[in-house]
Parts: sequence; structure tokens; C-alpha cells
Amino acid sequence: MDTTVIFGAGIIGLSAAYYLSDHQPPSSIHLVEPAPQLFSSASGYAGGFLAKDWHSPASAPLGVLSFDEHRRLSEKHGGREKWGYSPTTSIGYAASEQFRTSKRGDDWLREGTSRAGTAPVSEVPGGEKVPTWLKRVPGDHVEVISEDGSTAQVDPLLLCRFLLQECLKRGVKLHHPAEGVSVDVDVRGELASVSIVNTLTSTETDLPCTKVIIAAGAWSGRVFRQLFRHSKLELPIGCLAGHSIVVAARGWSEAVEAGGCHALYASHAGGGYAPEIFARVGGRIYVAGLNHPGMVLPEQAGGAPVQSEAVEVLRATARELLEGEDMEIVREGLCFRPVTPWGRPVIARVQDGDLGVGMATREGAEGGVYVAAGHGPWGISLALGTGIVVAEMVQGRPLSADVRLLGLR
Repeated sequence: MDTTVIFGAGIIGLSAAYYLSDHQPPSSIHLVEPAPQLFSSASGYAGGFLAKDWHSPASAPLGVLSFDEHRRLSEKHGGREKWGYSPTTSIGYAASEQFRTSKRGDDWLREGTSRAGTAPVSEVPGGEKVPTWLKRVPGDHVEVISEDGSTAQVDPLLLCRFLLQECLKRGVKLHHPAEGVSVDVDVRGELASVSIVNTLTSTETDLPCTKVIIAAGAWSGRVFRQLFRHSKLELPIGCLAGHSIVVAARGWSEAVEAGGCHALYASHAGGGYAPEIFARVGGRIYVAGLNHPGMVLPEQAGGAPVQSEAVEVLRATARELLEGEDMEIVREGLCFRPVTPWGRPVIARVQDGDLGVGMATREGAEGGVYVAAGHGPWGISLALGTGIVVAEMVQGRPLSADVRLLGLR
């Protein structure tokens, strides 16, 4: 039985395990996660915004596949009740001048601007589509930047918990907290096993395997270096840190959900700060957009404390843009999103020549080392499609989306 070991039990790793288990014995799939608390970075603290057609050309086919799968999975399993799935009206907002849009899918990384710049449409403001919780001021500008049915949202933490529960129910093995130590080869020099260690008990376990998937988000490069120490390949995956808060106020629940949920992208006078506000099912509102490009990646997820000054900036934004004086911060977050220099994810098999001297893998679907990381702010949106495509790659099945432009080079 071919065993697959997945490093990273965030939303990308879980999605891969979920769709792998549709076509191979679930007990042959192992998830390895080192963070003391599950979902303690982007998978638990991201906004959960989903878009069908806001992606760069290289990611566009994956964006469509993933968006449609989010809807299908929600319809099948009651996603609105279980993880807050909801079609969403997306709007741009500026206090004094017109909200500007563009066509590039990766400008958010190059320029530190809003993801809304990737929105393909820009409509005349529709009064009934403006959220009732938005605090209006004279001279402001609001425009709808999504076509009907092209954007949605989820609570990523709840979606991750659902995927994990389903994986475990099927028989997928979770090793937590644990990390990879090394890999070993057979007499032919091909990948044959992975050694992991429980970080609480220091107990080492050898997992016979021929396939490895690295889906550890911003930590993917560190995982690869630890496992393949003789490799000269550096995975081109860095991190972009960002703070967020979730706020609630009396009477918001009905206002938030009246006419459907909303995603608001606002311009801001401060350079590099583009507020993103998502009103979720249940009446809570997620506020983010404050990024910290220079923040150093901690040793593991959850290892960096939330900065009080960043929370105060987000709190001030909430006071400025949201109606209601009795709002309460119910959650503060800091996550490290995995990014590549070109703003697109890496979804590919690593060539044997990049694994280091004396290391190879079995040909075709019999083996391989794969990377699925670098999704930036689109990790939740692209997660399910990524899981489908990675599972197809690993199992040698036809791919449901063209990801040829998402390789390592």
C-alpha cells in the first residue's frame, strides 16, 4: 500500500488529505503538524473571502475550480450552518475619492494595495447592495465590485475543523504535535520512509512512504530543508504577516445578514494599509488589511504575539467604518501567509534532481515529492481546488485545472 505523508495540517494539507482519501485507503494518509495548537496561523485567522474570477491568469483555472467546489461542498454538507458559507456582495469604499480597480492578480503583493484591485467589474452603486452596517459620510463613494454569484465567504477556522473531522472519520492519521526529522531511501536510492518526532514526548516514528506533500504554508521551506538536507533547492516561499480582529455589537446580526453577507474593501490614507472587512454569518465582522512585510517568521505557527498597537489601528478602522458604539473585540489574530516573489502559489512535483545527492523517487504515480504552498491571501479561496489537483497529481489522474504555470520555475 502506497503511503502519503502530508506535512502541514492547515487548510491546504487538509484539503489534499480529504480528496486523496476519495481514491486511496484513508489509513495510508498521514498528516504531520508541529504547531502546539491546530489552525494557529492563516488557516484559523484568515478572512475566508472566496472569489471566482479575481485571480491572476496563471491561477484563474484553479480559482474557478475551487470556487465551484466550495459551493458544492457547502450544499452537500450544510456549509452555511457548519462553517458560515455565504454568497457575498463585494464593494469598494472610499471616504472621498473613487475606488480604483485594476486587472492584475498580484498587484496586492507588489504594491501593498487592496486585493479588490483584481476585481473584474465595477458597477454603479446599488443602494440595496450597500451594507446597513457601513457608516456613511458626506462625499464618500461606494461601488459594487463583484458580479452576482462570483464572490462568497466562509469562516476558515470552522471549515478547517470540518475537514479535519471528516478526514479523521474516514481513517486519515493525524500526528500532532509532530515534525519531520529525515527521509530515508531503499536499496534503489528511492524515497522509502519518513522519520517524524512527537515534539511533546520526543518519540520518533518511522513512516514507510513513497510520496510526500509539503503543504506547511510559510514554513514549507523549512520543512523541505529539514527533510532534504543535501538539496540545493530553496523553495521560493516567504511570509507576509497580517493582523486581524473580529468584532461584534448588539443588533448587528440582523443588519449583517439582511440581504446577504458583504465584503468591503476600503481605501486608506496611510500607505500600505488597505482595510478589508467581511461581515460573516452570525453577525460578527472580520477586520484586517494591516500587513507587516518585514516581520520575521517564528519557529512555528502561533509563536509570535499579537501586537497591541496593530490591534488599536484595526479597532480605529472599525470605529470609523462600522455603525454602532457598543462594538466588542471578540478575537485578535496574527497570521503569516505564505507568499512567492511573483504572487502566485506553487503547486508542483519537485524534480528528483532537486532532492539532493542520493535521493530519488519512484516514477509516475508510484512516488514523488510535491509542494502546495505560497497562496498568499488566496489560501482559503484556492484551498479546495488545490486539494483536488494535488490529489490528482499524486494519484496520477487527469487534472481538473490547468496549473502548469504554478510550477517551481
